[in-house]
Amino acid sequence: MSEPPRIGSICVYAGSSDAADPALLAAAGGLGEILARDDIRLVYGGGGIGLMGACARAAHAAGGRVLGVMPEFLRQREILFDEVETIVVRSMHERKMLMFEESDAFVALPGGIGTLEEVVELISWRRLDLHAKPTVFYNPGGFWDPLFGFLDKTIALNLTPAAFAATWRAVDTVELLLPAIREMAAIAPETVPRLMPRVG
Repeated sequence: MSEPPRIGSICVYAGSSDAADPALLAAAGGLGEILARDDIRLVYGGGGIGLMGACARAAHAAGGRVLGVMPEFLRQREILFDEVETIVVRSMHERKMLMFEESDAFVALPGGIGTLEEVVELISWRRLDLHAKPTVFYNPGGFWDPLFGFLDKTIALNLTPAAFAATWRAVDTVELLLPAIREMAAIAPETVPRLMPRVG
């Protein structure tokens, strides 16, 4: 049996509001510390605010490696965290593609419509067999349950194959994120490409 692929970089999608519940901000910071401790590079949206900023700042403070990817037009709104390596791109499409290409797995923390859009696109790519990279949701207090309920309904109505439900995981604490990712990586289909092909 071949060894599972090493998880060297994890992309974290997260909200960008500093008004978020302090418990969520603390959990995001805890994830950043965990990634630094395990020598896993954090790939994220490049901002210094909200859950994304808390995660990046904690990872950086703990000596971890961080890569931010920020569209030029959001530099002021999301307050670029320029103490870490950052790539400034032209568009949201370029941002998402680069974050995808630079990551071995994905974590979805609580966030707003932007975080939802990013993670739905990611699991849609998985549904199309464009990648087999692990995706795990941090789901405190059932935050993501409405999304899971919608996906379950599409399966119940035969709009989505039942096997799709096994392409992501959800955990209740940030400490369980890495174990879930590693477990998924160990069983990911070898036949599915791990990099999404460029179009055009």
